[in-house]
Amino acid sequence: MAEEMKSELTNVASVEVGDVLKGKVVKVENNQALVDTGYKSEAILPISEISSLHVDKVSDVLKEGDEVTVKVLRIKEDEDKLIVSKKAVDAEKAWAELQQKFETGEVLTATVHDIVKGGLVVDVGVRGFIPASHVELHYVEDFSEYKGRGLTLKVIEMDPEKNKLILSHKVVLEEEQELKRKQRLQELEEGQVLEGTIQRLTDFGAFVDIGGVDGLVHVSEIAWHRVEHPADVLNEGDTVKVKVLKVNIEEQRISLSIKETEEGPCEKVAKAISTGDVIKGTVKRLVSFGAFVEVYPGVEGLVHVSQISHRHVATPSDVLEEGQEIEVKVLDMLPEQKRISLSMKEVEPKEVRKEEKESDQSQQQSSGLNVTLGDVYPELRNLK
Repeated sequence: MAEEMKSELTNVASVEVGDVLKGKVVKVENNQALVDTGYKSEAILPISEISSLHVDKVSDVLKEGDEVTVKVLRIKEDEDKLIVSKKAVDAEKAWAELQQKFETGEVLTATVHDIVKGGLVVDVGVRGFIPASHVELHYVEDFSEYKGRGLTLKVIEMDPEKNKLILSHKVVLEEEQELKRKQRLQELEEGQVLEGTIQRLTDFGAFVDIGGVDGLVHVSEIAWHRVEHPADVLNEGDTVKVKVLKVNIEEQRISLSIKETEEGPCEKVAKAISTGDVIKGTVKRLVSFGAFVEVYPGVEGLVHVSQISHRHVATPSDVLEEGQEIEVKVLDMLPEQKRISLSMKEVEPKEVRKEEKESDQSQQQSSGLNVTLGDVYPELRNLK
C-alpha cells in the first residue's frame, strides 16, 4: 500500500486526502457509517464507498464495533469532517494480489454475489465478472442456483485503470481435468480390461471414457464381424468393456478394443468343430493354391488344391466358384494360428473315388511304352 498508515485510533492532528487510516465503526445509519479514526470528528463512510459491489443497506455489511481501514477522499474543513472510503483501500490491496495471481496462475476462491446478464459477479476486493462461457465446461442454461456458491477461479484478464476483472472457473476445471488425464495415462497398461462409457460416435470409431480419459475404439475393433458404422451397433452412453491395446503418453492417445474382450470366432469355432468332422461351408475366395471356405461366421479354412478332388485339378476355379456351398472334412485345426485345413476329396462318395482310382490306373497302363507279351505273360519268356 503506497500511503503511510496515519493512525490506529490515536489522535490525528492533521490528515490529507489520500491518507489511509484505521478506525472503528461507531454508528451505522441507512446510507452511511460513522467511523472513529482518532480525528477531531467521526469520519463519514458513505454506502457507495463500502464495497465495490452494490450494497442495499449499510447494516448488511457493517455493524458497530467493526474495525475498518479507510482512505481519505475529501476533507470538509468547515465542518472538520472526513469523507472516507473502505472500497478504495480494499481495491488497492486486491489489485496487487490479483496481479500476482494473474502472473503466477494461482487459483483463488470467491462467492457468487450476483447473477447478471451474460454471467456471474463475485467480490474479490473488487468487482469480478465470470462470463457465462467460463462458468463450466458445459453449457449452463440457468444460473439461479449459483448465487451464494463458492467457486475456484483464475484471472484471465485484468485492467485496474478501467476497473475490469475477468475470471474463469472453466479454466480451473480444464486444468484439473488435464492433470487427472495425465495421471490416468500413467496408470494405464496395455492388456488391461476396463469398463467405460461411450462418449462420442464418429465414422471411424467410438470414443470411450475410461475414468477421466477418452480412448478410441476404431471401427475395426468394435466386433469380430464387419461393422459399417459404429452407430449400427453402439449408442452414446452405453457402458462397454474395453481392452487397452496401446497407450501413447506423449501424444495422449489411447487405443482400445471392444472385440478383444469377447471370445473370438477362432475360439468359438474350436469349441464347435473338431478334427475329423465333416461340415458344410461356403467358398469365399479362390486362389491359385486352393479355396478359402467359411465354415463358421467370420472363420475361414483352406482347401488346398491337392485336397479338392481325387482327380487332377489344375486350378480351383475349374471346379469351384465363389459363393458355392460345399461339404468338407476338417483335417487339422490350429486356432492359435488361426489356421484350419480342409479337404473336399475326403468326403467324395466311394464310387467316385473308385472311378477316379481306376481311371488313374488305366491312364498309367495306356501310357506304358514297348510292352511285350513277356511283360504281360512271364511264362512265355522261357519258350524257345
